[in-house]
Amino acid sequence: MTLSYSHAHQQGSGTTEVVAVLVAITDHIARVLTVDQGKLLPNGPLMPLHRSLQAGVRQWVEEQTQQPLGYLEQLYTFVDTNRRNIDGHALVYVSYLGLVQETQTQVLQSKALWRDWYDYFPWENHLDGMPSIIMDFIVPALLEWANTAHGPIVQQRRRQRICLCWGLDEAFLASGKLTDSQSVNEHDNESRGWIAEHVLLRYEMLYEAGLIPEAPNYPPNYQAVALPEDWSQRIGVPMYYDHRRVIATAISRLRAKIEYRPLIFGLMPDVFTLSQLQQSVEALSGVRLHKQNFRRLLDSQNLVMETGESSTAQRGRPAKLYRFRHDIELQSLLMDSKLPKRK
Repeated sequence: MTLSYSHAHQQGSGTTEVVAVLVAITDHIARVLTVDQGKLLPNGPLMPLHRSLQAGVRQWVEEQTQQPLGYLEQLYTFVDTNRRNIDGHALVYVSYLGLVQETQTQVLQSKALWRDWYDYFPWENHLDGMPSIIMDFIVPALLEWANTAHGPIVQQRRRQRICLCWGLDEAFLASGKLTDSQSVNEHDNESRGWIAEHVLLRYEMLYEAGLIPEAPNYPPNYQAVALPEDWSQRIGVPMYYDHRRVIATAISRLRAKIEYRPLIFGLMPDVFTLSQLQQSVEALSGVRLHKQNFRRLLDSQNLVMETGESSTAQRGRPAKLYRFRHDIELQSLLMDSKLPKRK
C-alpha cells in the first residue's frame, strides 16, 4: 500500500475521531456521501466542545458537507494501528451510520460527493447477475492465496472460507470449471448460497489476500498469473484511512437489518409506488426480488397504506401511491416486522 492511502493528512494530537457513513437512495441507486474527491468519509477529531460522540459526528458532517442529518446510529469502533498521533498513540475512530431520504439530498455547495456504493464494491452488485470479476479474477486469485498457507489444514480452511464468503460449494471449485462461463452461469446464485450481508467478510478476505490497494501486502506476489494492469480500478475505488472497510461494515449492517426491521422507512420519500419501494430494497441488497412474493409479504405485514392518489407516470398506467404506516414503524422497534428477503 502506498503512503498516500495510510498517511493522507497531517497527524494531530488527538486519539479519537468520528466518521459517518451517510446513505441515500436516489433514482434506485444506493449512494454514500464522501469528501476529498471520494477518498474519505466525513470525519473529524472528537474535541472537548462536543457534548457527545453523536454531537461530534453531526458537527463534522454538517461542516464538511452541509448535508442535514436524520436517523443516526453508532456503527462500530475501529483501532487504526497504521495511524499514530504526534505522541505515538494509535487512533481510535467511532463510526456512525446515517440514513437520508431522497427528498433531503441536495446539490451540495461543499466539495462533498454522493457516490454509488458499488463504485467501491463492484463485486457486491448482483442486480444483473453475478459480476464477471468474481469468477474471472477474484476467486482464482483467492484460491492461489489459499494454496500459499502453511500446511494442508490451513489451506483447506481458507478454501472453506472462500466458499462461505463467495457463495460457492467445494464440489464446484474442485470440478475445475472456474473458467467455463457456461458452467458458472448454470451454477446460479441460489445454488451457491450467496449471502448479501457478508459484505465485510468478503472485503476483509480481499484485504488479507492483498487484492485491494489499501492492503499492506498489495499487490500480491503469490500469483502465477499477474492481475490486469487496471486492477486497481476494477476492484473498486480505494479510500484513505481504511474508510472503505467502514462502508463495508455499514452495508453489512443495513443488509442484515432490513431482514428484521423496516429501515427502508428512513430512505424513502413520503409517498412512493410499490415498484419504487422494491427497487430501493434491491439497491440495498444487490439482488433482485420476486415481485409477487415481495408484495405478498408487504400485505401480510401491513407495512404500507394507500394514499388514494396515483403517480403521474409518463408511460403506462399510473401506479397507486403508498406511504408507510408510521404506527407500524414505531411498533417495529419491539416487534419482528421486516422487509422481504429474496427467497
